[in-house]
Amino acid sequence: MVDIYLNNTLKRRKDKFVPINDGNVRMYVCGPTVYDKAHLGNAKTPVVFDVLYRLLRYVYGADHVTYVSNITDVDDKILNKHKQTGKPIREITKETYEWYIEDMKKLNVLNPDYRPRATEYIQEMIELVKRLLSNGHAYEAGGHVLFSVDSMPDYGFLSGRSMKEMLAGARIEVADYKKNPADFVLWKPSAADQPGWDSPWGYGRPGWHLECSAMSSKLLGNDFDIHGGGSDLIFPHHENECAQSRCAFEGSHFAHYWVHTGMLMVDGVKMSKSLGNFFTVDEVLAKYPAEALRLLFLTTHYHQPFNFTFEGLAGARQTLDKFYNALRNVEKTAVEDSAPDERVVEALADDLNTPLALSYLHEIVNNLNKAETEAEKSKYKSLLLSSAAMLGLLYQDAETWFKGNAAEGGLRETEIEAKISERAEAKRNKDYALADKIRNELKEQGIALEDSPSGTIWKRI
Repeated sequence: MVDIYLNNTLKRRKDKFVPINDGNVRMYVCGPTVYDKAHLGNAKTPVVFDVLYRLLRYVYGADHVTYVSNITDVDDKILNKHKQTGKPIREITKETYEWYIEDMKKLNVLNPDYRPRATEYIQEMIELVKRLLSNGHAYEAGGHVLFSVDSMPDYGFLSGRSMKEMLAGARIEVADYKKNPADFVLWKPSAADQPGWDSPWGYGRPGWHLECSAMSSKLLGNDFDIHGGGSDLIFPHHENECAQSRCAFEGSHFAHYWVHTGMLMVDGVKMSKSLGNFFTVDEVLAKYPAEALRLLFLTTHYHQPFNFTFEGLAGARQTLDKFYNALRNVEKTAVEDSAPDERVVEALADDLNTPLALSYLHEIVNNLNKAETEAEKSKYKSLLLSSAAMLGLLYQDAETWFKGNAAEGGLRETEIEAKISERAEAKRNKDYALADKIRNELKEQGIALEDSPSGTIWKRI
């Protein structure tokens, strides 16, 4: 069996991955809060953990991996969106959830085994709060139930921050009813016009951190293998999630491995609406194919900061042009059952070294282009497809790639074919000036033509 190593935030080092039970490897990754369209950061994290999910399924078997990624559908951000737009909360969460799922589908992110919605686990959250109150780790004050950080001697162990650093480095809600300014909300009161549920502490709703603890415990157990998310969640979300779960269930370690993706930057600075460098997934996919964005995410090691540029995205599309062109040249070559290249698997097993894995894909493509016999072509084509699948790449056929990625407002396939027919007619009439004009017009609109003995083929550039 392949040994997997992961950068474990909990230990602040790269650790060999040893599952609690290799017959059921369990992973939880924080999903989106559904109040608006997904931005690039919302897309990068699920793409990274999709690769890890594929690796775990390959190493341990698809039936021996359980992957949970939640949907937060009760949150103050959703309430604020309701106030801004006047839309019903249920309509906001339903519409935003559907947008997110469609984005994930386009990016070839596999569905997790479970995608729980927070509102489906309110009773589990209430029971968790009861446990924390009964064992002295929580208290009621000002209509709220709060976790007492002083009740946990090693609070801060995940992020490695001192209490002074935690108070200075986060937006802590100041409230007179808190015993310690760092105490965080487990349950809060709701007004009559706000989402809420009946509880022993009155009509109210859960705190953000509580949701993930309840859902992961219910679906994966009090101890599970991997907890993932963006590095921006280490504190306070993951710190607090870990604290309340460990204190609620005596002897629990909660997640044994914490894996975090690096910060997303745009043109070298943090993505921000105020800076005008904020992009939603659908804005980017209106101009570039989704597979190019997926590839771009994987060109940087997940643990490092990722710098998004449109130049990088154009380069990723060119790389896929090269890969798909190699596949188009062997379109009629049979595909054999083939395990992925061992080097690709080993690269991914070494803390998801996707840049190294991609370098091996380039090598396989070069070998495919050089192959002379049908047997060699079949070997390298099969190897390329199985290896790329570990990264969630090359999941389309070549013609779909070259013909199906129109930018917003671009020419439709029927329009392109009509232009090609018009050009063919011009050539038959020896009107080469018109033929050249049509070729140039198509090129200006992102369509390249290639003449061959069997006819003219085209692709988007």
